[in-house]
Formats: sequence, structure tokens, C-alpha cells
Amino acid sequence: MANVSEQPRLSVLIDADNTQPAIIEGLLAEVSNYGVASVKRIYGDWTKPNLRGWKEVLLSHGIQPIQQFAYTSGKNATDAAMIIDAMDLLYSERFDAFCIVSSDSDFTRLASRIREAGLLVYGFGEKKTPQAFVSACDKFVFTEILRAGDEVDSAPARRRSNKDLRGDTRLVNLLRGAVDSAADDSGWANLGRVGSSIVNQAPEFDPRNYGFKKLGELIDATKLFEMDARATSEGGQRVVYVKDKRR
Repeated sequence: MANVSEQPRLSVLIDADNTQPAIIEGLLAEVSNYGVASVKRIYGDWTKPNLRGWKEVLLSHGIQPIQQFAYTSGKNATDAAMIIDAMDLLYSERFDAFCIVSSDSDFTRLASRIREAGLLVYGFGEKKTPQAFVSACDKFVFTEILRAGDEVDSAPARRRSNKDLRGDTRLVNLLRGAVDSAADDSGWANLGRVGSSIVNQAPEFDPRNYGFKKLGELIDATKLFEMDARATSEGGQRVVYVKDKRR
């Protein structure tokens, strides 16, 4: 495992008004895949009764609550405070990436500005999140797949059947386009490069939204591609390659 000091430093900023406590464990586990959460802050008016459910979650996960009173009705002071803090953290030049947790389109420009500075932006929000904010991030994860609990709407996405997958024109075109762009002259493409190509086109793409844990599992389930696991030259971990069956 890489030394903590060698991992990317992340700033995690959460909009409490647009996020549910049930996602926190899944959220922080997901964030750990990208680096170390050096800053974990959550913004809201903590005098409001609808945010009471956050108290135990914040204490157990070391998330710092930032109080922001709603000074004027109809104006979102929480968003403004979160954006100001994000810019202060950006200018500190201490971070490699930002995790913005909200389903609010107000953070679209913030995400774009951070990326303009050369830092990565990971967005987290519900499926209702406006596409503008989703597209402004390098990667966007729908929080429905991160929820904990037994509620029906909290369950992982149902695994899509082969028929459903092949009937999803957008998905098929996305997979084929990514494989084609990453393929060598023989038509074979490294699965890792395919994944990078997909996320560059669709930041919200995640095989878990289709009920699969891994991209390779999803691609294989479509039965539209050949899969080949090859040993590396050092004889270590095998690398998966993909090829469109039409080639």
C-alpha cells in the first residue's frame, strides 16, 4: 500500500441541504479510492431540525460542520459559504483534487474553475443532479449506489440483463466508441484505457449503475466484445484486453 504522504490530498466539501446521512460510509469509502481526505467539511444551517440526523454521523467520521445561517429567505447562503471556502482551499495549493458532494447546479462554475486550475474534481450527487454540474466534473458518482440501509430506493442497482444492456443504445455506443478509440491496429484495447476514455466522455458513467461492480463484468455481459486476460512481461498481474466482435 502506498504511503499516505504519496497519495493525492483531497478536499471533501459536502452540501448538507442536498445530501443524506445514509450515504456517508459509502461516500468516504469511495473517496478513499482517489486519495486521502485531508479536509472533510459539511455546510448547513445546523439550527434547522431537518439536519439533526447528521450529528452522530459527523462525530463518528470526523467531518467538520460549518455553520451558515440563512440570512435571507430564498437565498442559499450555504452554497455561497461552501464556494468561498473551496476557493480559499484552492488558492492554498495544498490539494490535488476536490470532492464536491451536492445535487445542486450552483456548483457547476466552481467545478469548472477548479479544473481550470489543473486539479481533479470528483462530484457526488443524486440522479436528479443537473447535467451541467455532472459534465463539469472529471468523474461523477450517483449517490444512490452509496446508500446504506434496507430501504427499497437505497438498494444497489439491479443487474441489467443481456437484453437490457444491448437495447441501451447510448451504453452500447459509449462502450464501442471507447474501445475503438483505445484499440491498437489489431482491434484490441487495454481495459484500463477503455475506462479512461469512457469517463472522459461521460463523467457519470459507473458500471455499478447497471448492477456490475467492475467495467470488465459489464462489458462481458453485453456479449458484444471479446475479452482476453494477458500476463504481463514480468509474469505478474494479468491485464485485460477488449475487442469489438464486429472487427
